[in-house]
Amino acid sequence: MSVARIDLNADLGEGFGPWRMGDDAALLDIVTSANVACGFHAGDPDIMVETVIAAKARGVAIGAHPGFHDLRGFGRNRIQESPARIERDIAYQIGALQACAALAGARVTHVKAHGALANLSNEDAAIAEALARAVAGVDPDLALVVMPGLPAERAGERIGLRLVREIYADRAYAEDGTLAPRASPGAVIHDASEAAARVARMVGEGAVFTLGGRRVPVAIDTVCVHGDNPEALAMARAVRAELERAGFSLRPFAEPSATS
Repeated sequence: MSVARIDLNADLGEGFGPWRMGDDAALLDIVTSANVACGFHAGDPDIMVETVIAAKARGVAIGAHPGFHDLRGFGRNRIQESPARIERDIAYQIGALQACAALAGARVTHVKAHGALANLSNEDAAIAEALARAVAGVDPDLALVVMPGLPAERAGERIGLRLVREIYADRAYAEDGTLAPRASPGAVIHDASEAAARVARMVGEGAVFTLGGRRVPVAIDTVCVHGDNPEALAMARAVRAELERAGFSLRPFAEPSATS
């Protein structure tokens, strides 16, 4: 499958207080959508507003990136909570970023779950439903970024959300179509050229390829480069260049809009 348009996104604003992770300013010159940490796994009001201002200045779409309340573990620890509690926590985080965006004269266009929360929503139908309900409850016009073929996609479809299907530049896939656990050999890709070639193949063929070599056809709307990966900047540049060489137009899946 070939598409004329593709989005490139990164998870940004993932610092806290004086601690910063990654080179957000440089990544914002490359990506077309930004998923901004909302204070639970990373982020604080200063970082959130500053990230939104920087994204708005570059015409980059702004999304909420909610996770588990896990600053110490960067949102990668699975926290046992009820679906109702998770739904409220997600809604809280979306609202926090919406308020910060309003201060900057910008608007949040999408939501993408982070880390362990995202992984759980791709395994557990009840958590997937909680995620979709939270997004729809706060603003049904928000797009929900999902991995294709998994419970979060199906929950978003049932609720009627606009869905954006995502693949990862720097992560390998398990046989069931989920991300391979980070501790698995080959699960995290560090070579920018390898990542760029993989992305071009996946987008061009409309499929992801598992560690075992299985081809899984999927719809693809956006490509993620993790901002916390030490190779993120080089990888984002390589991925964008490779997609442009292949004839794709890099544009946000949700056009950024200002509040004034």
